[in-house]
Amino acid sequence: MAGNANQKLKLLYLADILKRETNEDHVLSAIDLAKRLADYGISSERKSIYSDIEILKDYGFDIILTRSPKYGYFLASGEFEPHEVRLLMDAVQAAGFISNKKTKELIDKISLLTNNFDAVKLKKQIYVDSKQKSSNEEVYYSIDTINKAIIQGRQITLTYVKRVVKDNKTVSFSEKRHTVNPYALIWTNDHYYLIANNIKYDNLMHLRIDRMRKVSIVEDSIIRPLKEVSDYTGSFDSADYVSKHLNMFSGQAKPIELICDNSVIEQILDKFGERTPIYPNDEKTFVARFNSAVNDGLVSWILQYGNLVKVASPKELKTKVVETAKLVIDNYE
Repeated sequence: MAGNANQKLKLLYLADILKRETNEDHVLSAIDLAKRLADYGISSERKSIYSDIEILKDYGFDIILTRSPKYGYFLASGEFEPHEVRLLMDAVQAAGFISNKKTKELIDKISLLTNNFDAVKLKKQIYVDSKQKSSNEEVYYSIDTINKAIIQGRQITLTYVKRVVKDNKTVSFSEKRHTVNPYALIWTNDHYYLIANNIKYDNLMHLRIDRMRKVSIVEDSIIRPLKEVSDYTGSFDSADYVSKHLNMFSGQAKPIELICDNSVIEQILDKFGERTPIYPNDEKTFVARFNSAVNDGLVSWILQYGNLVKVASPKELKTKVVETAKLVIDNYE
């Protein structure tokens, strides 16, 4: 019985061997493949390997037979190309909200999407800077719990942790417990955020996942309708929300008009989207129009461009930029 069961697994093991142990520079002959299968307790003749490979090819595996420099088979392309695996690894490496330990675990799992040889090369190119990584090992579980709550339409409770300076000498932590209605998870500005509504208020808030502890679903609760706390009457629009809340500062979105030097057109379109309306102002400048919350995030973003970006409207934003600029100057006097 065990022998029959192993034979039924033969195609699966053969496919896995080709995925993990072959590429155009590393091929395996039918005899080699039979030896590999024997390591899994599966006896196989060379002729049966040929027919098994044809079955896998009929299923869709891109298996190539080469005769030079060595006779054998290799999987020409898998579900993921090496450069695609590299993109996934880089994204995980760059994500500050994923802890150092979890980053290494994820990169190891992602490496299984390609063959052993490419995996080794790719992992050698990835450098994980632990100083930029979160120390919160609960992030995975928090994301899972929040996702379940959103699907189930339930509220959640969580402890939100912030760093504070204690006695002007050491960095300590303050903790506050919240009960919120969760609506969406957003990855932006190298952080993962929960978009939610605090049950005490009538607006949206965003909370960083890496600052959350002890996230749990409130049983028998019902999430508050999104339209009661936002302008969204249907589903939550993540792209729209991020575009209107620069650097994830809160506030009500308003029409913004900026007069910008032609040299910053790429930065404007990168930040607010390719469809941002822009119009020539004169030979050296253009006008950009978009909707955004008037908050410290937008003010800081504008000030980084110095005299290359000027606020045309609204007056509220113009005033905030001027006042902030004066505070910066005062800080150096």
